[in-house]
Amino acid sequence: MIVVRFLLRFLLVPLGAVVATGVALLFIMVAHWNRFAALIAAHTDPPEAAAFILLLIAPMLVLSIAAIGMMSPAAIGVLIAEVFAIRSWMFHVANGGLSAAFGWFALEDVRRPYEYFDEPLIVIGAGIAAGFAYWAVAGWNAGFWKPLFEPPPQRRAD
Repeated sequence: MIVVRFLLRFLLVPLGAVVATGVALLFIMVAHWNRFAALIAAHTDPPEAAAFILLLIAPMLVLSIAAIGMMSPAAIGVLIAEVFAIRSWMFHVANGGLSAAFGWFALEDVRRPYEYFDEPLIVIGAGIAAGFAYWAVAGWNAGFWKPLFEPPPQRRAD
């Protein structure tokens, strides 16, 4: 049973990281929706579908690469949560927010060309949302060695 749970963690943890990165990306895109709308409105060429796809997909790819770089310090917190079976949503939310803040300060030269990461409040909010998304997918049952549900106590026959 513990081997199955261990293998399940190898599937859930990366899935949680992918979902958390997607949620952080979505948070940043919603926070900067006016910039995206202005970017799309400025380019109304005849092949509208190609321009729309290019203008929407290209920033998403750039944002996802930068978001992965900013959220990579969260891997340390995820490792701590898995080793010590920390299942608290507050831990994962704090881990996401602190790792986004740390990544924002540490990657100053990398994020400088991207105007979507210029406001630290939005970046930290994205980290908090990513931490909650990770908890919802993989953090609520962290730790492969700790049982999910305790068996009922056995009654002793007196």
